[in-house]
Amino acid sequence: MRQLLGGREARPPRRRLTADQRNSFIAAQLGWTMDAFDFFIVVFVYGEISKSLHVSLETVVFLSTATLLMRPLGALLFGLWADRAGRRLPLMVDVCFYSVVGFLCAFAPNFTVLLVLRLLYGIGMGGEWGLGAALAMEKIPAERRGFFSGLLQEGYSFGYLLAALAYLLVHSELHLSWRWLFGLSVVPALISLIVRSRVKESEAWENTRESMRVTRTSMRDVLLNGKVVRRFAYLVVLMTAFNWMSHGTQDVFPTFLKATDQGGAHLSATTASWIAVIYNIGAIIGGLIAGALSERYGRRYMIVFCALLGLPVVPLFAYSHTAGMLALGSFLMQLMVQGAWGVIPAHLTELSPDAIRGFYPGVTYQLGNCLAAFNLPIQVALAKSHGYPFALAATIVPVLVIVAVLTLAGKEAKGISFGSEPAAPERTAAYS
Repeated sequence: MRQLLGGREARPPRRRLTADQRNSFIAAQLGWTMDAFDFFIVVFVYGEISKSLHVSLETVVFLSTATLLMRPLGALLFGLWADRAGRRLPLMVDVCFYSVVGFLCAFAPNFTVLLVLRLLYGIGMGGEWGLGAALAMEKIPAERRGFFSGLLQEGYSFGYLLAALAYLLVHSELHLSWRWLFGLSVVPALISLIVRSRVKESEAWENTRESMRVTRTSMRDVLLNGKVVRRFAYLVVLMTAFNWMSHGTQDVFPTFLKATDQGGAHLSATTASWIAVIYNIGAIIGGLIAGALSERYGRRYMIVFCALLGLPVVPLFAYSHTAGMLALGSFLMQLMVQGAWGVIPAHLTELSPDAIRGFYPGVTYQLGNCLAAFNLPIQVALAKSHGYPFALAATIVPVLVIVAVLTLAGKEAKGISFGSEPAAPERTAAYS
């Protein structure tokens, strides 16, 4: 029975994490951090790759788009495997796959080979988030999902931060080629593999498989249920807006800071990298705070709050002229954008049916990524014709509003117990 103290609902006692829960979470966060590290390395070296491989900047920018386009395939393949065979083995195979592919990028002899490797890397990156989030959220106590959701998601920003620091070390201090950055990525990724090898299988998945066996329910039954399909379509649209918001404020921004034409900020590579460090610190803070507060105020309201607070920051973010104001604007923007994102691992996994939690959150997330992948080419094209500040503002303002509206239009399942719902497809009222 719920008890009220001083007119406020009493919170359940906070349980300490077990060693297995900690290992599961650390492995998921390390995997996602290194995924992001390898993805954002390319953002910092567009210009160097263009000169080294003798291709245009517009062509090099497509490397990021290609990676995003392949992520749904990885989420689909590894997600379906994880729902059939458990989370542990698919995640370990995925880490090995993307570690090797990312490392081989350092030896690409030409742009075609590099493009193929980035396409393959997108498959591995697509598999990591959904499976890692599913395993971590299934293991974390329900009352602590919000905080750990923010901590997990900001592994992405931490990876971006590490990429910025690695670029400063390799480019500005050691004056080495862009290829060294890809060589660095394999070591931390393999550390996450070692940690993951010590993780036990998800009890929620084991309970769900047993329930499906008893009720003779197949994954196909769950996947084709009308309520599950409608929720899937809604989440794809929501994740498209989220990914447009994230990549719209991150991918072209380092180029804008260093550009000397088209309204660029004309900053040195070192200064631009330090600004990237600053705004990724803001992103990490935002994700942690918003994720934790979503336990008290709800998943949807925290997302809407962060998205709407990002709107008054846009002029400072896109139209500032000095390094100090650009650092402040980008810090505040990422505080809000990644604050909204910090809620997503808990929100998506809670909205996913037990039987397909390996598949459902990862594929909806990555399909949204795929649909948002053309944000960067659009921004580059707008920058050519109207300048970088306009390109940033014109693509960010509408999507902040859309994220808020779409989030309010949906539902949430905060605190739902994983692995306890009936497996029969007609029993899906919680997700309607």
